Amino acid sequence: MTATRAECCVVACAEAWRGAGEVLASPMGTVPAIAARLARLTFSPGLLLTDGEAVLVDAAGETEGWLPYRAHLSLVTGGRRHVMMGAAQLDRYGNQNISCIGDWRRPARQLLGVRGAPVNTLNNPTSYWIPRHSPRVFVPRVDMVCGVGYDRAAAAGPSATRFHRIARVVTDLAVLDFETPDRTMRVRSLHPGVTADQVRAATGFALRMPQAVPVTREPTADELRLIREVLDPEGLREREVAG
Repeated sequence: MTATRAECCVVACAEAWRGAGEVLASPMGTVPAIAARLARLTFSPGLLLTDGEAVLVDAAGETEGWLPYRAHLSLVTGGRRHVMMGAAQLDRYGNQNISCIGDWRRPARQLLGVRGAPVNTLNNPTSYWIPRHSPRVFVPRVDMVCGVGYDRAAAAGPSATRFHRIARVVTDLAVLDFETPDRTMRVRSLHPGVTADQVRAATGFALRMPQAVPVTREPTADELRLIREVLDPEGLREREVAG
């Protein structure tokens, strides 16, 4: 079976939780939600999933246990959650903006607001899902810092870096990470059919890129079956990823 771009993105997002152990997955968006459930059903059986309110659920959405707010906070502030958020803007160090476009004192566009992004990024591992890789998202400098990047966490000191880790950024074109000496963004892999020049053209700053860039792995036959028949039979993933 041939996988679509959206299905490759699901697997790339799921890989963010590989080997995570018993941590709470907090996926935001259709593709990350499918990915977290896929990881739970395959290579990360210890992953904890929640309905977003007060209970723990399995990959089918059936209740497994109770997650009171105090227990949720304990996971969040102790490094035992891995959240996958979106971003209106991201810079080379992983600083994220979801609040506004333009000067915050008189923004050209008001967005979600800072919300829980600072707590998410400073208290537990964070990844990002970007369904449209473009220079409007990947910018030299974010208009407002909501999620904290590597440069600002380092400047704040040990209290900020203790649990801070940006595991990866998955887009509709590539998988990116920060495994460089100066913790700036690099290309980890290109999705099947995507070229390095496409990613460079869609990024508003110079990306680190290996001479030989790996190709993002495609779903296995069993993973495709789970995605198509069990986790997303209505094909919602395809609406989130163009082409």
